Order: sequence, then C-alpha cells, then structure tokens
Amino acid sequence: MTDKQQKTVLITGASSGIGYATARLFQKKGWNVVATMRNPGDASGLAALPGVLVLRLDVNDRNSIESAIREAISEFGSIDVLVNNAGYGLMGAFETLSEAQIIRQFDTNVFGLMETCRAVLPHFRERSSGVLVNVASMVGRVPLPLYSVYNSSKWAVEGFTEGLIYELGPLGIGVKIIEPGAVNTAFFGRSSDRENNTGVSSYAYYSKAQFGVMDKTGPGGATPEQAAEVIYRASTDASPRLRYSVGMDARMLLAARRLLPETLFRSMIRMSLSEKAFSSIGKLLYKS
Repeated sequence: MTDKQQKTVLITGASSGIGYATARLFQKKGWNVVATMRNPGDASGLAALPGVLVLRLDVNDRNSIESAIREAISEFGSIDVLVNNAGYGLMGAFETLSEAQIIRQFDTNVFGLMETCRAVLPHFRERSSGVLVNVASMVGRVPLPLYSVYNSSKWAVEGFTEGLIYELGPLGIGVKIIEPGAVNTAFFGRSSDRENNTGVSSYAYYSKAQFGVMDKTGPGGATPEQAAEVIYRASTDASPRLRYSVGMDARMLLAARRLLPETLFRSMIRMSLSEKAFSSIGKLLYKS
C-alpha cells in the first residue's frame, strides 16, 4: 500500500551509482521514491523496498518521461522533488570524438534533462511547490583536460539551471545544482565513453597519461552515499542556496578557481590533477 501523505521524489538514472544511493537514502528517510532507469530489470533490489516504485524512463525518449511522471503521480498523488541524475561521460580530445558521440552527450546530459524538467513543471506549477535538483558536475565550472564536450554539457546544465531560479522562484518552485567531483561509480566504466572513432592518433600519448590519472582518481573520490547525502540536503533545504558540491576535490578546485589567478590555476590543471597538484592547491588555500 502506498502512502500519498508522504513526500515523493522522482530520480532519473537510479539503477546504479549516485542515483541508486539517492533512492535508498530517500526511502530510508521515509519518502515515497520513484526510481527510474532505462532498464527496470537493473533495479538491484529497489523494487522490493516499501514505498519504492521502479519505472522505465529514458531521458532520450519523451514518451517514457511523460509516462513515468503520470504513473508516479497516479501512484503517490504528487511529486515533490525531481532529481535529474541520469547522464554519462564522453572523454577524449575533441578532435577524436565523432559527431554521433557529441550529439549523444548533449541529448543525454542536456536535452534529456531539459525534457524531464519540462514534463514535471506543469505539476509543480499547479501545486505552487516542488524542487528541481539537477546533477551537474565540478567540471561545469572547472574544465578538465579531455573532457571538452562533457565539460560543455555540464556548463550548459549550470547555465540552464541558474536561469531557472528567476523563472520558477516566483512560482514557489525551488532550484538546486549538485556539483560532484570524482565519485567512485560506474562513471569511469560503463557510464563513460572514450572510444576514438575518428582515427586521429596525435593525442594518443597525452590521452593515455591523462586517462591513467583519471582512472586512479575516481575510486579515491567521494562515495555514492556521500553524494546522496548532499542531494538529500539540497532537496530539503528551503534556503535560496543554489549550488552544493560533493567531495574534497570539488570543494578545493572550485575554491581555487574562485580565489587564484587564472594563470596559476591553469598551471595546476596542466599538472594533470595529480596528487602533487592537489597538495599544492591545498597548501595555497588552507595554509595556516
């Protein structure tokens, strides 16, 4: 039996990683949870939890978005929070990426997110309440090497979401941005794409070195559960705060971008964000 008196959250990309951890946390906190994903068979036990509804939602399929939102409202009576978490990472030097890869990156990370917002906003407007939580990234404000297209997709999410605060605030709708740094999820595995489909080899040596650093950084980052805690805090924070970072690397690099001269900051990025680079940033920002 469902409880229509409880608050309800709808989460995209909930089959694993941050989305899965967020679904578990909201359920633990007593919320109704609509855990959506492209393949509901990947629910990993979520469907067995009380108050959890697992639905198919592919952000690249408008019909699936609208269907999931209708079913969620029918089941629980309302949606109070939308967490736009679905996405994937396209990695590699820009010239090595195909047009199809770039289109997929924006279709998923930007246009799919926008369509999910578009589908839920009439419901929020009707109720004069609701919170949009868009998961962007640290690289939405701190570009990293070999992420040129992924960087730009997350910059688009940042700009889109910040613009919404002026449109939706007067309607009683909250808007939040989550900015994770490295998180130990499938982002560096099945949720990433680093295939060179163009045959360009000039960047091969640099890419191999950089990917080596990235693959070591991810497992040492924040946990999905820590990211979920930040998402929950943002979702329930009635203050006008817009941005919430996840992980020490995100906090340090975002602070460095804000406080340090641009040339010094770029030189740190060129150091491949190695352990030495993070140490240098920390000493500059937090020295006693």
